[in-house]
Amino acid sequence: MKKWGLLVLLVFFSWLGMASAEENCITCHKKISPGQVQDWSVSKHADNDITCSVCHGSDHQSAKDVSKAKLPDEHVCAQCHEEQFNQFKRGKHNFGWAAMNALPVTHLEPDQLMEGGKGCGGCHNMGIKSEEQKKELHARGYRYQNNSCDECHTRHAFSKKEALNPKACQQCHMGYDHPQWEMWSSSKHGTRYFAKKAGDLPAEAAAPTCQDCHMPNGDHENRTAWGFLAVRLPLPEDKEWAEAQVTILKALGVLDPITGKPTPRLEIVKKAQLARLTKEDFDRERNRIKNVCYRCHSKDYIDFHFKQADSYFKQIDMLMAKAINIVADLYKDGILKKRGQQTYPYPDFLYFMRTDYGAGFDQLSYIEQVLFEMYLKHRMRAFQSFFHVNPDYAYWYGWAMMVKDLGEIEELAKQMRANHGK
Repeated sequence: MKKWGLLVLLVFFSWLGMASAEENCITCHKKISPGQVQDWSVSKHADNDITCSVCHGSDHQSAKDVSKAKLPDEHVCAQCHEEQFNQFKRGKHNFGWAAMNALPVTHLEPDQLMEGGKGCGGCHNMGIKSEEQKKELHARGYRYQNNSCDECHTRHAFSKKEALNPKACQQCHMGYDHPQWEMWSSSKHGTRYFAKKAGDLPAEAAAPTCQDCHMPNGDHENRTAWGFLAVRLPLPEDKEWAEAQVTILKALGVLDPITGKPTPRLEIVKKAQLARLTKEDFDRERNRIKNVCYRCHSKDYIDFHFKQADSYFKQIDMLMAKAINIVADLYKDGILKKRGQQTYPYPDFLYFMRTDYGAGFDQLSYIEQVLFEMYLKHRMRAFQSFFHVNPDYAYWYGWAMMVKDLGEIEELAKQMRANHGK
């Protein structure tokens, strides 16, 4: 009995010590970062005694040893949320960091925009990083880009309700190259959501959010059939469309523009899962989203909508391929020449607006900047808006702007040919 009494006392004093340490954390951080303490205090973590040391360890005890506070990564979250962690690991969000670093343009731009999280890295921070990557980032001073979960469940509230709000998606899925928020929020789905929120629709009315369609039942494995680059392998069965997609794949540097054979960049696309590369993968993701649509709509209606979308997508790609070929012919005729780190005498979309290819800002190519904008801004709007059912984006922000871009490219090419050699 004496032994049991001693054990109880040890456990009690151990708990007392931990409780005292946690109280010290809260007392101190109420002065230093009161918002964090407030968020935690109203969280499910606080309700379930998930205290500071569970996530941050207990090495940090004073202002002198702040660097000893551990910043938890996704594996810490996985200790309690294993199912969600495993789903996330399989999904596209896990490849945000890998995809950004796979792009050649990333390594030409200011680190503050990329690794620092004020530009691309602000969203593409998502992705489980290796210990080596985390160590390298930490050495550069980027201490806080350590966890993907808090992109949607922001610390320290880690609220499920917050992550279910479509505005959690808005912070990344908006703007230049992927304005899904703008498309959804002004579509019939979005307007019904806001009407329901205002009490102008019954509580039982269907009003799909981003999460309802792309993360049904809280599934964290989020992926789409066409992917971000909006290309696929195997190629479409339609011959004209397949030729157009080949031209786009060449401009992405995935296919050699001279031989048409795969380049080493295809391996990067595979690794970062930037595109669906088998029919099975493509069909699985397409059927997955179709099954979500079937919850509210008839099968015939949805199947027709997707067939119509494919037909429209073909027209988009044929327009895009025509513009690419005009610029490619300028290279072929020696009017445009390889610059900087450019691999082929051919436009390369993965350098974005850096059409100097690292050779220096005095060698930027304006016609290629127009071509890139046609691809990443207007082509994206054209195809994404059709799947998000937004008529205005499909026409005025998408198709019409692509036609305008093509006209400008044709005129610029004409001027460049006329002035060449003068």
